Amino acid sequence: MITTAVMTKRKRSEHYVNNKEFLAALIAYRESVDLAKLRGEPKPRITNYLGECFLKIATHLSFKPNFVNYMFKDDMICDGIENPFAYFTQIIHYAFLRRIQKEKKQLEIKNKILERTGFDQVFDDNSIDGSNYSDYNSIKDAVHSKLRY
Repeated sequence: MITTAVMTKRKRSEHYVNNKEFLAALIAYRESVDLAKLRGEPKPRITNYLGECFLKIATHLSFKPNFVNYMFKDDMICDGIENPFAYFTQIIHYAFLRRIQKEKKQLEIKNKILERTGFDQVFDDNSIDGSNYSDYNSIKDAVHSKLRY
């Protein structure tokens, strides 16, 4: 028995925002703001598309389990729309925190590799001249202190 698989496209949510289009609209708006500033004109209003995107994002977020049962959900959506750039600031803030965690993890891995491969061999070089000796000691001390913790 041969069956043909029909791939069905997943229906997009009414709250779906296309990332590429949204980014392009944000960039275009930013350019219009910069241009208005150069000309001494007032800051332009955001486009209807951007307003719709902010509304969709806020509405979709309101359906998350930790927000869904509040009676003042509409007020929360309005607060999110009034200050959408705080939303982006929060995203960037958490992206920074994730990057810091990744880098700390990589540093920890690097230090463990140094510890397990006999880092002392790297620092047992008798050919160091007097001028670079203080730099050498500070690096060595830093590695030793990292390995103690």
